[in-house]
Amino acid sequence: MLQLRFGVEEEDSGELCHLNQAVSNDDHMLLLELLSQERYKRVINHRSGWGVPGTPLRMAASKGHLRCLEVLLAHGAEVDCIDVKAQTPLFTAVCGRYLTCVLALLRAGANPNGCPKNNSSPVLTAAREGDPDILRQLLHHGADVNARSKVNLWTSGVAICSGPLYLSAVYGHLDCFRVLLLYGADPDYNYPDERLPSKGKQPKTVLETCLRHGCGVEYVQLLIDFGANVYLPTLIIEKTTKQNEAVELLLKERGCPKSLTSQCRLAIRTHLRKINRIDSIDCLDMPPCLKNYLKHIPNRVIL
Repeated sequence: MLQLRFGVEEEDSGELCHLNQAVSNDDHMLLLELLSQERYKRVINHRSGWGVPGTPLRMAASKGHLRCLEVLLAHGAEVDCIDVKAQTPLFTAVCGRYLTCVLALLRAGANPNGCPKNNSSPVLTAAREGDPDILRQLLHHGADVNARSKVNLWTSGVAICSGPLYLSAVYGHLDCFRVLLLYGADPDYNYPDERLPSKGKQPKTVLETCLRHGCGVEYVQLLIDFGANVYLPTLIIEKTTKQNEAVELLLKERGCPKSLTSQCRLAIRTHLRKINRIDSIDCLDMPPCLKNYLKHIPNRVIL
């Protein structure tokens, strides 16, 4: 006989159904009343439903029902409970682009990287969907800025490990691209990648990918500013590479060394990234104008 509910005893199915109905209707007052009773609290972390069975917290996160989500967390809902796809409530909230729910879950201690068993992650999803505000909060709470999908993409026989920078560039999300670099994303992502088999062609770096996909000069300029290697082999001479504005910018950069101030900024940011303190620039003992420079914020000139 087909079991419609997973991990739920028949005697508890009624209580769980009531909880789910309250969440679905965004009725947080009813939910609060139900969870004041022990028989309802007992099933708060049980999964049920068709398709992808989930907990009431997952449902609240997937629908963006913040008040219900907060009630569930306050009554002991497991913040990182996973469904059969290894998706956490945070992951579903990111997919729905519900910033307030994302913040509530992060403040409750949700893992900003999601579940390691899932093929994707909240950061990869936010970068692909183009939501810089959610992406910024995930990174602020410690998410891996160089998160790596467990599924390789293939194009022209070349494996591509689709990281956040790659996704934000290919999908045209410049704001996300900049946020990732500001939080320490590797501008030379994928090059070289010792974790991939050495046979066949190596994956293309973000810089090469931006040029091939015609992402625009803004992306290339940002990569240059954040220290990408501009001397990549066979980058300019390949017939498929067009001599567009971005390529001309890259050629100019190859012929002109960076200024001392730019090199100092790169050195400081590289060190902070290595010690996992890239978000601590404001704590440095230096004038505000220098902090802004490290954060790539133009200083206003007062006349």
